[in-house]
Amino acid sequence: MTGYRFDEVINRLNTGCRKWDAVEEVFGSKDVLPFWIADMDFAAVPAIQQALQAKANHGIYGYNTVGANFYESAQYWVKARHQWEIDREWILSAPGVVPSINLAIQAFTAPGDEIIIQTPVYPPFFSCIVKNKRQIIENPLINSNGYYEIDFEDLESKITPRTKMLLLCSPHNPVGRVWTKEELLHLSDICLRHNIIILADEIHSDLIFKGHKHIPVASLSPEINQLTITCISPSKTFNIAGLYSSFMITADQEKRDLLCQVMDALDFSKGNLFAVAAVEAAYYEGAAWLDQLLPYLESNAEYAVAYIGKHIPGIKVKKPEGTYLAWLDFRELFQEPALLKEFLIKKARVGLNDGTTFGKQGAGFARLNFACPRSQLNEGLVRIKAAIDGQK
Repeated sequence: MTGYRFDEVINRLNTGCRKWDAVEEVFGSKDVLPFWIADMDFAAVPAIQQALQAKANHGIYGYNTVGANFYESAQYWVKARHQWEIDREWILSAPGVVPSINLAIQAFTAPGDEIIIQTPVYPPFFSCIVKNKRQIIENPLINSNGYYEIDFEDLESKITPRTKMLLLCSPHNPVGRVWTKEELLHLSDICLRHNIIILADEIHSDLIFKGHKHIPVASLSPEINQLTITCISPSKTFNIAGLYSSFMITADQEKRDLLCQVMDALDFSKGNLFAVAAVEAAYYEGAAWLDQLLPYLESNAEYAVAYIGKHIPGIKVKKPEGTYLAWLDFRELFQEPALLKEFLIKKARVGLNDGTTFGKQGAGFARLNFACPRSQLNEGLVRIKAAIDGQK
């Protein structure tokens, strides 16, 4: 088996890379080591690189057709990785999960309708609802010393006749929970009883650590399958987010018809020729690479948690169950979110995601992306420690 070099530091500066080349735009300083936007600082699977090079070398980049192999690759991957058998006709192609969320909101809700989110949560969940003139209903997760759980009692209490959809982040970004079968069944039962569509963002579903298993919520029962729209993509798993390709999966013919109507109205792309080639290569040939990546990511998570626990005990963090994102609790050290933000950028010189962008429950927190070479992760942690020590 090929040994992949995840410790290799690859210079991404001046490549049009948002994570590195936009740090001054985002953080107001060039002197910031980035740990923010959710892509990885690792080279993609060689098979993906070869597929893209083959397309590039052909020299003609005209309109492409999307063949059966593209959709079958998603079927193959989901069955092999998550033991979920999906029919070809259930699958629609979209340019990304966030566009898919907007699409579903427009297809299945009307202005003024209520959509549930479980905060703190991925910032576009908020903006997708607001931009489409729907109402946000927050069902905050219960934080028990850094371990987050769904508040089912609160969820039921907030449902009204205008509540039409629940945006499920599974695994959860930023808190790193991989929801159990029991949790998903309880959540689904509530949605079934109230006829609330589940829009499941499962983009991190392949990034799961030892002792945990991702369960596609739609796979739990035929009834839940009919109620659910599942969004998946190889973009996070294989570090190809810049190619903009994803899938929407729903067994309900009526839902698919409505989604297709809105797609046609918006003239949604079904995938450019480079994205199609990359997706097929990822799903058919990427498993061995991912099987080596996951232990590296998990060791990075364990390293970060151990380093913080030993050297920066004022920060609280739990090892995530999935994703490559750590949710750091700075509340013991900083009373004001603005002071934390200023500290991280100007004193520690690291670029983390501001916790307040994940909702008010994120005040005093920051999200750290540890999908990078260990040396880079260590440098970021050392900078934080030195800056905190310098304030004492």
